[in-house]
Amino acid sequence: MAKRKNPLGQMSLGGHLKELRKRFFWVALFILAGSVAGWFMFDPVFNALQAPILAAAKDSHVNATVNFGTIGGAFDLRLQISAFIGVVVTSPLWLYQLWAFVTPALQRRERLYTLAFLGSAIPLFLGGCYLAWVSIPNFVHALLALTPAGSTNLINANEYILFAVRVLLVFGIAFVLPVVLVMLNFMGLLSALAIRKGWRIAVVISAFVAALATPVADPTSMFVLMVPLLVLYFVALGIAALRDRRTKKKNQQLLAELELNPEGGVNA
Repeated sequence: MAKRKNPLGQMSLGGHLKELRKRFFWVALFILAGSVAGWFMFDPVFNALQAPILAAAKDSHVNATVNFGTIGGAFDLRLQISAFIGVVVTSPLWLYQLWAFVTPALQRRERLYTLAFLGSAIPLFLGGCYLAWVSIPNFVHALLALTPAGSTNLINANEYILFAVRVLLVFGIAFVLPVVLVMLNFMGLLSALAIRKGWRIAVVISAFVAALATPVADPTSMFVLMVPLLVLYFVALGIAALRDRRTKKKNQQLLAELELNPEGGVNA
C-alpha cells in the first residue's frame, strides 16, 4: 500500500529524521559494544604502549616511568582508551550505517564512488595507524635520550596516551588524503592536470604533516611518513589521469557520433 501511494519511494522529513535516529542508534550501539570489548583490552594495549618507554629507559640508562597524577587518573584513562578502541575496531560497521543513510539520495554511480572510497580509505587509514604504531618506539627512544643524566622522567599517563593517539590519528588521516583527491576527480571536481600542477604544494603539505606527526627533529622519522604520502599522491595522480583520458575518449566518440548523425536519424 505504501509503495502504491508513493511509487518513487520518496521519504518525508519525518521519515528522514526517523531513519537518521535509527542509524545513529546502531552507530552508538556498535561503538558501545566495541568500547566494552576495549575495556577488557586495556591492559595489553597499555602494556604495549608502555613497553617503548621501559625499553628506551633501559637502553638510554635513564629513569622513566609512567605515572597517574590523580586517584581517578587510571579509571579516566581506561575509559578513554576503551572508547578509542571501540571507535577504531567498529569503524567499518558504523561507517556502513552512515553510508546506508546517505546512499538512497545518491545515483548508482555516486553510490559506487562512495563505496569505493570507503573500501579504500579504511585499509589506508589502518595502514597509516600501523605505520605510526611501529614508529612510536623510535619517537619515544629519541625523546627519552634527551633526558639529562641522573634525572628521572615522570611521564603523565594521560598526556602520553594523548601523544600516542595523536600520532596514530595524524598518520591514519594523512594516508586517506590521496583517496580524497581520487574521489574529487571521479566526481568531476578536480582534474588530473590540476593535481599534477599542485605537486609542489603536495610536497610542502606532506613535509608539514610529517613534521606535525613526528614529534622528534630526526629527518629520518619525517621521511618515514613523507615518502609513503608522496607515493600515494602520485598513485592518485595516475588513477585520475587514466580516468580523465577515458572520459575524454568517451566524449570524443559521442561528439563524433553526433556529427555523423546530428538528428538521431540515418544520414543519406
